[in-house]
Amino acid sequence: MNSTLRDVAAWLAADDPDPWVVETSGSTGTPKRVLLSRAAVLASVTASARRVGGSGRWLLALPPSYVAGLQVVCRSLVAGHEPVVLEDDFAAATEALGDVDRFVSLVPTQLHRLLDTDADALRTFHTVLLGGGPVDAALRARAAETGVRVVATYGSAETAGGCVYDGLPLDGVAVAIGDDGRVRIGGPTLFDGYAGDPARTAEVLVDGWFLTSDAGRLDEDGRLQVLGRIDDMVVSGGVNVPAAAVAARLREHPAVATAEVLGVPDEEWGNRVVAFVVGDLDLDAARDWVAARHPRAWAPRQVVRLDALPLLGNGKADRLALKGLA
Repeated sequence: MNSTLRDVAAWLAADDPDPWVVETSGSTGTPKRVLLSRAAVLASVTASARRVGGSGRWLLALPPSYVAGLQVVCRSLVAGHEPVVLEDDFAAATEALGDVDRFVSLVPTQLHRLLDTDADALRTFHTVLLGGGPVDAALRARAAETGVRVVATYGSAETAGGCVYDGLPLDGVAVAIGDDGRVRIGGPTLFDGYAGDPARTAEVLVDGWFLTSDAGRLDEDGRLQVLGRIDDMVVSGGVNVPAAAVAARLREHPAVATAEVLGVPDEEWGNRVVAFVVGDLDLDAARDWVAARHPRAWAPRQVVRLDALPLLGNGKADRLALKGLA
């Protein structure tokens, strides 16, 4: 067992441990140091196992310094199994899990690649939790056709990881939409605050709710639909453009492997909508593709074609690096 796994095991077994400190990804600015009580983490572990219908041994495919990786370690240890750390060979790591129910948590980019290279191994998992970013319907459908059970999760370090599974909150978790369209989370998985930053803590922990940075809506079945970050709403030429919705549309194009969309300051438009695309798609084709489903005013004004998106250690797109490329 490596040192991080030993530290987590000791923390879970301690009589009265201090909060575990998890840094946020810093994908949009300075990382925050999130204080998670053991009670919050264990509430998440218990509710997750209840929702997916089982527990067992986990494959650690994400850095344990981030909350998703921490939760993988905790879920496995609480179930009585040391997790297996993925190094290079996914099939070999899967085999090392042994004859128990197998679980893994991935980000969409990982799932996309593994469906190409290790579909047989993926099929042996009881559940694949998928988080860390938008889950395209095409990727979800492909996994289902391959025989891989995927559960899409939504959450953050401040909620002890994923707390909404396939749009429905875990047991004990409350979800509400504020008057400003902001997603709010309540319940036993909430963090204690940001280390050394009481002012920022007070901004987002209000009356028992965590005020996320995401816009969302609840559909007629009460399922949460995340529309993108509040600050992803790009005001371009006086029009509010939801960048996440434009990116999701571009990812549906058959020539596009993946895409991100951001607003970049522009003298003429205030902000111009820029699409960062991995694939063979030019500006005219991108604009026509987006306009076929959404208002043409949402269509990108610039396309930056890349061999691969720059990623942070947790698999999320590095938004600051992308802006630099525009």
